[in-house]
Amino acid sequence: MPLYRDFSDDKAQLLIWKYDEQEVLDMDTLLEKENYNKVKEYHPKKIKEVLMVRKMLKQILPNHKILYKDNGEPFLEPQDFNISISHSFPLAAIGISKSKIGLDLELKKEKIKLIRHKFILHENDFIDNKHEVDYLTSIWSVKEALYKIHHSKYWSLKKHYDIQSFLPTEDFTVRARVYDHNFEDYFKVKVRKIDDYYFSVVLE
Repeated sequence: MPLYRDFSDDKAQLLIWKYDEQEVLDMDTLLEKENYNKVKEYHPKKIKEVLMVRKMLKQILPNHKILYKDNGEPFLEPQDFNISISHSFPLAAIGISKSKIGLDLELKKEKIKLIRHKFILHENDFIDNKHEVDYLTSIWSVKEALYKIHHSKYWSLKKHYDIQSFLPTEDFTVRARVYDHNFEDYFKVKVRKIDDYYFSVVLE
């Protein structure tokens, strides 16, 4: 599994890897026994994504394993680090930090325009429709990364996640708000364009 990108710094370890057909991804050695029965029923491509993440983890924290809360949120055991994962085949990403971390990896696709109405609200004020797919993909990626550190099953990406104006360049930072009637939190989200993907990372 060749390293695709390494964005690690003193706050987090951030790796993106790319699937190689010659690579050995063995469920028996990589997958936690607690997740085996669930994962074995996945689509073969999704199984590869899951195992790619585990293979990365073994290189970073070989004595840790990924388990899941009842809501599907991943966590590390032992719980001395926080984790966030994302995959969009053939890529998979992992983030490890002492701080709470959220990341998301999204591939640009024209069909995202079909769901614009489901996650865009205030952002309509600054989206340049000549570059609509880039704006929508990067906004979706930012909101998904935020959701991973600040979520509720009752919240929507449209109504409770607000992205301030930005230009989707190769490497940029956006200011974002997570809010409801009772509170609001502000975050800075780092976004990178990697070939046809947008990669967003936020630390609490």
